[in-house]
Amino acid sequence: MNIITPASEEFLAKYLNNASPTGFETPGQKLWLDYIKPYIDEYFVDNYGTVVGVINPTADYRVVIEAHADEISWFVHQITKDGYLKVIRNGGSDHMIAPSKRVNIHTPQGIVRGVFGWPAIHTRRGEDAKLAPKLDNIFIDVGADSKEEVEEMGIHVGCVITFDDEFEVLNDRFYMGRALDNRMGGFCIAEVARLLHEEQVKLPFALYIVNAVQEEVGLRGAQMIANRIKPHAAIVTDVCHNTHTPLVSIAKHGDIKGGDGPDLTYAPAVHNKLLQLIIEAAQEKEIPFQRSASSRVTGTDTDAFAYSNAGVPSALISLPLKYMHTTVEMAHKEDVKHVIQLIFESLQKIENQHDFRYFH
Repeated sequence: MNIITPASEEFLAKYLNNASPTGFETPGQKLWLDYIKPYIDEYFVDNYGTVVGVINPTADYRVVIEAHADEISWFVHQITKDGYLKVIRNGGSDHMIAPSKRVNIHTPQGIVRGVFGWPAIHTRRGEDAKLAPKLDNIFIDVGADSKEEVEEMGIHVGCVITFDDEFEVLNDRFYMGRALDNRMGGFCIAEVARLLHEEQVKLPFALYIVNAVQEEVGLRGAQMIANRIKPHAAIVTDVCHNTHTPLVSIAKHGDIKGGDGPDLTYAPAVHNKLLQLIIEAAQEKEIPFQRSASSRVTGTDTDAFAYSNAGVPSALISLPLKYMHTTVEMAHKEDVKHVIQLIFESLQKIENQHDFRYFH
């Protein structure tokens, strides 16, 4: 079984290089849908752009596998009289990494290039040596001299801005780039669909392969689609922190290492019986995995599915990630492979009309 093929990686590169900012996910969603179409029976798209591929759609019992499609970005908040752009966050964008980054400003007339400028080190002396990037002092330079010139470029307040850093493979071991959080999850569930098709696996239930929008601003796409599908169970995949990097506290953030397998989370929203089913699938197929615990919430679409529709048994399979919410996010190739394999094997352990109640 070829879990990841050269054609898969070609799609992954194209998918990650495409911009998919929160609220503006459509181009990436179209790429994703085109890729999975040969492996599904039907699909639908909701009003805000969440895409759902369905296998065996006539079955009554409904199982979801899910990832989110959006990436963090910025909005143009103000155009100064001198032609500079002030910004606000669209999702959890990190202002600390902004200075000197090149950006794409998405306008009705197309992409306009710009940079996050920053004062030269020579000018930051004395009191100015304490100058650090903050939300209220970072700015974008598009090479304009006035507000009017900026507006002639097609830029207006509300234009969305993304970094342009692209995908590459580092040391033949790590996938690296921006927006692995969580288009890498979208890649994983697409590969599950491909494997189910190629291995001719006949599931006894309807499988909904969900690439949801607007996770980065509060799990919004998952909330909407959960209420539409009304699933009986949901397996969500997202990213977690690979804590084996400098400056990250393992004591505070858990002991998760890239290359040691997917992370399985214990949390109030995670259904213990579904989690145990996934653990058993990993053990039976000798898929490495790690464990973590989340206090109160997982902070992922798992929470949205779990607490929808009077309660949906839900579980979270996470991909360890270095440098989350930067332009150099890194995921170990073996972990990606094992996330795909673990979802694929777990689905085959779910029975038709599977009863996940703790007791009855």
